[in-house]
Amino acid sequence: MTTPRNTHLIVTARLISDFGAFLNMVALATYVYLLSNSAMSVGIFLASRVGGGIFASLIGTRFYRRWQRRAPLIAFDLLRAALLALLLITPASQQAWLLPFIAFGLGLGNSMFAIGLNSHLPRLIAPAQLLKANAWITSASSAAMVGGSLVSGLLVAAFGFETVFALNALTYLLAALLIMPLRFEKTDVSEQPERGEWFALRQGLRSAPVVAAMLAVTMADTLGSAAHNVGFPIISKLLTPEAASTTLGLALSVWASGKLLGARIASRLKGSENSHLERRFFCGVALMSCGFILMFQQHSLVGLLLFALPAGLGDGVSEVSLMSRLQREPAALRLPIFSVLTLLQMSGFGIGMLVAAPFYAWWTPGAVVMLFHGIPLGTLGVVTLLGIRRGRVARSSPTPVP
Repeated sequence: MTTPRNTHLIVTARLISDFGAFLNMVALATYVYLLSNSAMSVGIFLASRVGGGIFASLIGTRFYRRWQRRAPLIAFDLLRAALLALLLITPASQQAWLLPFIAFGLGLGNSMFAIGLNSHLPRLIAPAQLLKANAWITSASSAAMVGGSLVSGLLVAAFGFETVFALNALTYLLAALLIMPLRFEKTDVSEQPERGEWFALRQGLRSAPVVAAMLAVTMADTLGSAAHNVGFPIISKLLTPEAASTTLGLALSVWASGKLLGARIASRLKGSENSHLERRFFCGVALMSCGFILMFQQHSLVGLLLFALPAGLGDGVSEVSLMSRLQREPAALRLPIFSVLTLLQMSGFGIGMLVAAPFYAWWTPGAVVMLFHGIPLGTLGVVTLLGIRRGRVARSSPTPVP
C-alpha cells in the first residue's frame, strides 16, 4: 500500500471536489432564484439536493458491495460534471423543470462519493496513518468550503453563471483524474455479512454501544448545525445591515479556519486508542455547540468572530475523531455505518432547516441557536450518564457487560 502517494491524491481530490460542491451550492441557489424569482423554487431545489443525499445513504451499502475500488468514485465525479454540463447546453427557458433533477443528482453524487471514500479509506491508507489522513482531509474540506463559498459570488459577478458552471464541471473532472492512480489494498476475505447488512449493523452497534452513542450525538448535532446555518445570514444582517454579506463571509472564514486548526490539533494529540478518539469526539461536539451558542449571543462583529473560532475548533476535532473511530470498525460494518451516518446527517439537516426556520420569526437568533444546540448538549449529557451507569454495572457484575 503506497500510503503517502494515496494520501496526497485523496486530499487533493477531496479539496478540488469539495471546492466544486460549495461553488455550485452557492451559485446554483442564486441562479435558481434569479431564473424563477421564487423562494419556493429555491426551497424545492435545496430539498431535492438533500433528497439525493438521503437516497444515496439508502443505496450506498448495497452499491459499494457490488462496485468497489476506483471506478465508482470516478463515475460519481463524472456524473456531477455531466449534470453541470447540461446547464451549458440546455436553453434557459427549459431549465426550470430540469434544475430539481440536477440538484437531486448532485446531492446523490456528493453523498455517494463521500460514503465510498470514507468507507474504503482503510484500504487506501495504512492504519497507523489514518488519523493524520483524516485530519488532512478535514482541513482540505474546510479550506474548500471557504474558498468555494467566497469565490462563487465573485466569479459570478465577474464572468457570469455559464463560466462558473463550466469551471465547476472542470473541478469534478480534475478530481476524477486524481482518483484514477489510487492503489487499493487487496482483500481475500469477503466483506459481505452472512445474515444481511442491517442485521450485522444492529449486532455491531450492540457490541459497540459507544459507536451507537456517537451516531446519536451526530444526529442531534446535525439539528443544531441546521439552525445556525439558517441563522448565519440573519445575525449578519442584524449586526451589520450595510455589509451583511461581508460579515457572513468573515464569520464562515474564521469558523473554517478554526475547523482547520482543530483538525491539525486532533492529529497531533497523544493517544490514538479508540477510547481517546471517542472522548475527543464528545468533547469536540461540546466545544462546538457551546461556541455557536456564545457566538449568537454577541452584539458586535468582534464578539461574533471571537466565538466562531472555538466553534470551528470543536467541529474539526469532532469530525476527525468520528471518521477515524468509525473506520476502525470491521470491514463488513464500515459501509453500513457510513451509509447510516450519511442518512442521519442528511435527514437531520433537512428536518432541522424546516423546523428551525419558523423559530427565527418568533425568537431572537441567540435563543433559537441556544435551543437547537442544546439538543446535542443534552444528548451528550444523557450519553455521559448512561456511560457512568454502565461502568458501575460493569464493576459490580461478575460477568462482563457487552
